[in-house]
Amino acid sequence: MKTALLRRSVLALSLAAFALGGASLAQAQEAKKNLVIGGTAGSNADQLKVGIVPILEKKGYKVKLVEFNDYVQPNLALAQGSLDANFFQHQVYLKKFAADQKLDLAELVQGPIAPMGIYSTKRKSLAEAKEGDRVTLPNDPSNLARALVLLEQNKLLTLKPGIDALRATERDVAENPKKLKFIPLEAAQLPRSLGDTEYAIVNGNFAISSGLKLTEAVVLEKTPDYYLNVVAVKSADKNTPWARDIADAYRSKEFKAVVDSKFPGYAKPAFLQ
Repeated sequence: MKTALLRRSVLALSLAAFALGGASLAQAQEAKKNLVIGGTAGSNADQLKVGIVPILEKKGYKVKLVEFNDYVQPNLALAQGSLDANFFQHQVYLKKFAADQKLDLAELVQGPIAPMGIYSTKRKSLAEAKEGDRVTLPNDPSNLARALVLLEQNKLLTLKPGIDALRATERDVAENPKKLKFIPLEAAQLPRSLGDTEYAIVNGNFAISSGLKLTEAVVLEKTPDYYLNVVAVKSADKNTPWARDIADAYRSKEFKAVVDSKFPGYAKPAFLQ
């Protein structure tokens, strides 16, 4: 009898402690007012700095921005808890990276992105492309595929029929009449390759951070929605009050005004049109 009573008492205390722990966690999420947000150097970090942080600060948040120069560390830092959110990648990259690395990350809201462009200091147009021209392009799979599709859209190559355009690689090139030589590089290194190659296909944020202007591109992509940037958070945080406040900041009239005035030419989600 005493043993059964003791067991019930221990169980009751355990449940109470669990409930209090859950309540404490919920209260902490509710009261969270310090945010750490990561973004890649250039336009992504600039959008956060001049467009999103001021809106969050008006809501009572203290925001620390962390800049990165690659496409790997921001998601690892997010998964490890060093960041609360990041803004640097499109949904295609996020899904693949999270699956490959077994990270429980989720898309929170879409945002603007500087279009990928083809740049050159040796050619004034793609019509001037010559046999054997060297083309540098991103080496991460999703942006490599994106670059190849951009070349196909501009009739410099043809991909094999039936190929998934989101996963295309150099092996999927069916026709390359100019015998272009593809040189995959880390995305942040692409602007530096301009002096050594005929063309460089550069992600917009790294183009801008290196001093290139979108108007200087030989060609800019017409960015589809699935290549728009997204804010990523841990899946467990997606419905927290602070995450909803970040999403609301991106959808606000204030942010739209900043994008329209300071980031012309950027591809945008429908709610910022």
